[in-house]
Amino acid sequence: MVVGLLNSSNAMLWISFAPVADLTARHLKCSLDTVNYLSLVYLVVSIPIGFLASWLLDTLSLNYAIIISSWLNMFGSIVRSASDISMFNTGKSTLIYLFLGQSICAVAQPLVLFVPAKLAAVWFPEHQCATANMIASMSNPFGILLANILSPAIASEDKYFPILHFVYGVPAVLACILATAGVHEKAPLTPPSVSAINSTSEPFFAGLKQLMKNKSYIILMICFGSGLGIFTAFSTFLEQILCFSDYSNFISGLCGALVIVFGAIVALLFGLYVDRTKRFAEIVKICFALTALSITAFAVASHLKKVAPLLGVICSVLGFSGFAIYPVAMELAVECLYPVGEGSSTGLAFISGQIQGLIFMVLFQSLAKPYAASSLPSCGMNQTEIYDWSVLTLVMAGICSIGVCIFIIFFHTDYKRLKAEVAAEKEKHES
Repeated sequence: MVVGLLNSSNAMLWISFAPVADLTARHLKCSLDTVNYLSLVYLVVSIPIGFLASWLLDTLSLNYAIIISSWLNMFGSIVRSASDISMFNTGKSTLIYLFLGQSICAVAQPLVLFVPAKLAAVWFPEHQCATANMIASMSNPFGILLANILSPAIASEDKYFPILHFVYGVPAVLACILATAGVHEKAPLTPPSVSAINSTSEPFFAGLKQLMKNKSYIILMICFGSGLGIFTAFSTFLEQILCFSDYSNFISGLCGALVIVFGAIVALLFGLYVDRTKRFAEIVKICFALTALSITAFAVASHLKKVAPLLGVICSVLGFSGFAIYPVAMELAVECLYPVGEGSSTGLAFISGQIQGLIFMVLFQSLAKPYAASSLPSCGMNQTEIYDWSVLTLVMAGICSIGVCIFIIFFHTDYKRLKAEVAAEKEKHES
């Protein structure tokens, strides 16, 4: 529960301005590029911090990571709120508070993002790991879902931005209180599985060396990172992409919500399925292929006007396929590298996604072409900048398709953790 609330809170703070980028730009009297940087700062900060988070999870303990992350997340949300308190603001200090608060929250992100796989391995038996990982992992996109719904609903005018900061600050404070008061044990007294016993059997740096020699893991890390990077760019720029075709903030928020709702439902079903069948690689390959097709369909449909129902269907399919990859791929990473610690195996995959997401966002933002509209678009009454994303959405689809082809053709691995569990069970029965 605590991990879920913390993960959701951090995701809400990350993406809070993206669904209302146009109104945020007007409120802050800045460009859309500056608003995009409020999301981009998460990627910049979390890349170096990610290595520290992996070490912390595999060397110290799970409970330390959760508590430290909760305090950083709460403090960052409070600093963000100072941007709309008049006594603290002089000139450009509003942006300073926002970027400082976002940076602090960004430091917290890797600590909580890397937790689900470790939590599942240490606290749950082998036949429940994928489901536990899925439930903890899906709290992050659930936070993105809430942001896509709440931001357009609350921040319709300048005077409501302080309320927006307050609403997003409450879950951060609550998560910090619950984590500090309730998270004390780093592991159960009785390990639920062999993998739980061996969760930190490999020293951190020795595990990194094994990781870099594992061809299957490198392919997974790059391809998963590419998909995560594309999704990061997609979530950040969705409102601006649809604005070009004259869709309102409500439609873009609804599309973002459909991605996550359908993704969460299917991720739950797939989590239960792979716990029973252990077909990690097959599920990831199928979902990767469907994701590439969905992104391509969105790239085409987003150029058209007055096809909101079609966009809704495409985003639903994108969520269906894309989010199912998230927890299953994390379990697959652990299977590839066992007995390397889960913090390292999942952490490096996420860092790959953050690096590629940073590259994609900077590249796409620099290549987006300003467009002079003949009339005010429906996405915002005070939209000052509109960008043509028609070519870049096709580039997103192309990158995703290349990653899918590489993964389907070249990825093959043994399930090392599963083999260890089977061997231990066999030895137990023989004795």
